[in-house]
Amino acid sequence: MTPEALRERARRVRLLVLDVDGVLTDGRLYLSPGGEELKVFDVRDGSGLVAARQAGIEIAIISGRSAAAVDRRAQELGIGHVEQGVRDKGTAFDALLEALGIEPAASACIGDDTADLPMLERAGLSIAVADAHADVRATVDWVTSHCGGRGAVREVCDLLLNARR
Repeated sequence: MTPEALRERARRVRLLVLDVDGVLTDGRLYLSPGGEELKVFDVRDGSGLVAARQAGIEIAIISGRSAAAVDRRAQELGIGHVEQGVRDKGTAFDALLEALGIEPAASACIGDDTADLPMLERAGLSIAVADAHADVRATVDWVTSHCGGRGAVREVCDLLLNARR
């Protein structure tokens, strides 16, 4: 995709949908001795999401796993649309678009693994993090230069915000 085409698609985005493990985190799972799942989030990604939300972009999370840490982080960032434990991400993505009254062309989605392909294929702008599975990188419109959990989401937020200027 040319830089001009990427910028034009980014300019139309009203909804940004994120996977969690491998996108908002580096994809590693940390388990405490008591069995609690811990996640590490990048603060710059959070700052980018807050800026995008303040600019009028809806933010949503669709994750195949469930973790209390995701709910907490979403609440901290003001993300009101969180779906966890989702088996069919394409169907969940479609339902979210319908609930918000947003056309697929006005959506962007960030993923890292093959379970994300159904929603990536429906999005107006599909994005993979730099360390995504090869099949995902080969399918999407754009690949970030940063890895998941290490600034990739901020990179996407900056793209969306700069496209609006």
